[in-house]
Amino acid sequence: MGHLPKAEISAASLHTSMLQDVVPSAVGSDILLYSYHRSFNGFAAKLTNEEAEKLRGKEGVVSVFLSQKKQLHTSRSWDFMGFSKKVRRSVIESDIVVGMLDTGIWPESESFNDTGFGPLPTKWKGTCQKSANFTCNKKIIGARYYRANGDFGPDDFKSPRDSEGHGSHTASTAAGGLVSKASLYGLAKGTARGGVPSARIAVYKICWSDGCYDEDILAAFDDAIADGVDIISLSVGSIFSSEYFEDTIAIGAFHSMKNGVLTSNSAGNSGPDPASITNFSPWSLSVAASTIDRKFVTKVKLGNGEIYEGTSINTFDLKGKMYPFIFGGAAPNTSQDYTSDARYCAPGSLNQTLVKGKIVFCDYESDGEGPIEAGAVGAVFQTGGNKDYVFAYTLPLSNLNLDDGRIVFNYVNTTENPTATIFKTTVEDNQFAPYVVSFSSRGPNPVTADILKPDLTAPGVDILAAWSEATTLTEDEDDTRVVPYNIISGTSMSCPHATGAAAYVKSFHPTWSPAAIKSALMTTAYSMSTENNIEGEFAFGAGHINPAVAAQPGLIYDAGEIDYVKFLCGQGYTPKYIQLITGNNNSCSEETSGTVWDLNYPSFALSGSPGNSITRVFHRTVTNVGSAVSTYQAVVRAPPGLIIQVQPSVLSFKSLGQKQSFVVTVGAEVGNSMISGSLTWDDGLHQVRSPIVAFASLME
Repeated sequence: MGHLPKAEISAASLHTSMLQDVVPSAVGSDILLYSYHRSFNGFAAKLTNEEAEKLRGKEGVVSVFLSQKKQLHTSRSWDFMGFSKKVRRSVIESDIVVGMLDTGIWPESESFNDTGFGPLPTKWKGTCQKSANFTCNKKIIGARYYRANGDFGPDDFKSPRDSEGHGSHTASTAAGGLVSKASLYGLAKGTARGGVPSARIAVYKICWSDGCYDEDILAAFDDAIADGVDIISLSVGSIFSSEYFEDTIAIGAFHSMKNGVLTSNSAGNSGPDPASITNFSPWSLSVAASTIDRKFVTKVKLGNGEIYEGTSINTFDLKGKMYPFIFGGAAPNTSQDYTSDARYCAPGSLNQTLVKGKIVFCDYESDGEGPIEAGAVGAVFQTGGNKDYVFAYTLPLSNLNLDDGRIVFNYVNTTENPTATIFKTTVEDNQFAPYVVSFSSRGPNPVTADILKPDLTAPGVDILAAWSEATTLTEDEDDTRVVPYNIISGTSMSCPHATGAAAYVKSFHPTWSPAAIKSALMTTAYSMSTENNIEGEFAFGAGHINPAVAAQPGLIYDAGEIDYVKFLCGQGYTPKYIQLITGNNNSCSEETSGTVWDLNYPSFALSGSPGNSITRVFHRTVTNVGSAVSTYQAVVRAPPGLIIQVQPSVLSFKSLGQKQSFVVTVGAEVGNSMISGSLTWDDGLHQVRSPIVAFASLME
């Protein structure tokens, strides 16, 4: 996806002409799905493999790739970070527009009430796409939807309205208004709010009941940039990693960066496997997910009086009534030859006559569909899986760990007439928070190992936020609970926290570049311990987001399009390729090719082969945005095996906006693991911290 053509040639005409060269029958047909022309140059079309290959070889074509389907990466959290309702606010917060690329929005939610909002920002060029069941207001000032293939599911709304819940949840987390006494059936009760409650929201519905397609994602980026959003939030990603310009999200984020708009991305939900992160371009913000200081506990009481703590979100109240308790393996559906699967309570495996009206014990965690269709009152699962996040189910259910599970298993199988009950979920303190949750995708960066990813972490576990009332609490058709607020987990939830924080910084510094805002968030992040995060910076990046101080970072590591072009030259992209992307007459030479270690990034990473020593030299420049006259000392933390030298070790500034450069030389003895340290620039008021990570790379 390249730059826009010169004004005398319309992008749409150019796209049609190119298609006609490849597919003569394209004239007047429905082959052209989208012509991207508002913010960048490209198109989506229906082509055969042969036609795509022919187009790939034409002059002026940057890349041709198959459209793929991407996945959604699915209150107390802001207070947990020290970002209270009384935090200092910018007078122009209501001029900030947050662009949400997601499943749409539920406009009637109290989180999107526009009471007290003034006129729309004068910069706004967007629109509210007309549809029968959707209207915008002064809070939701723009709304569009995208579905190039024209196929809609039975539950999909042909409008920006959210039928899934995900988009309403992320939008309210980033920029929802203050809603007191919000809860999920009394759980997590408090004031639900976004990071920038006075900001406006623009909705770009790209995700539907069957996923989120590449051609729609690019169309939304094209519009959002031209409409005038200040931040783009995208809690969506691929299953597998791709090169930067074969990934629509990286492409869209590059063009948003060119236009001064930061893209905030979810890291992905494929953790804790290494290099599982899928959104990792250096020009976007990659956000991991971590816990907050509460956890949900669902207790199980047995007929012998013993009580065991499990996990789930159970809103059902059995009022302490004891029900007959049966092991799934003792109630197989023999008519369907499900004898071996009954212990796991798989769908269709249970004998309804034996299970109906009872609580069933299952040997494996599932979605509860098997017990539900068998008529069970509730279910108790034992599982060795991670317990650091929870799900809601369509019946009373609790997940026990293996130790307690064995005891309960013994009880249900050796007791005459065993009974049990499942209590409604309660909330307890999580004293170990924050730590990165198990599902959050990890680094290292699978394409450019020496750009540390993720960039930082934010709350993404058990988050209460707005929900669509067109679906149910669990999105299951058997569920009858329709709720205005729901509790869910995912890097989809952490991403809008970072989005809200970025919008908060932008409200104080409207002229700052995307890189400057990203730097402010990263260098002010809370440091985190490897004690609860064994993958270290590959789990949490620069640390846990700290939005209250991010607007006053002291120093920033700034970068613009030319810096990323130098980086791309150094990564082996050809001048022709880069010219097509940027629209500038860039050439790659010794002067314009930069190593990955010279990109002005707020973190430092170096990799080598296992068992060898490595040394890398990093060139960095910081800009003074703190006190006009100030002196910063370099404070280095270097554990054994890591040598860090900084020259000069003192930076003196005489004015705001003044830049100072320095060189960091890092030497490391890498075995088969990671060594991490840090560099902090400290003037007594600001601590500008950057992680330094050396590791053994297992990638070719």
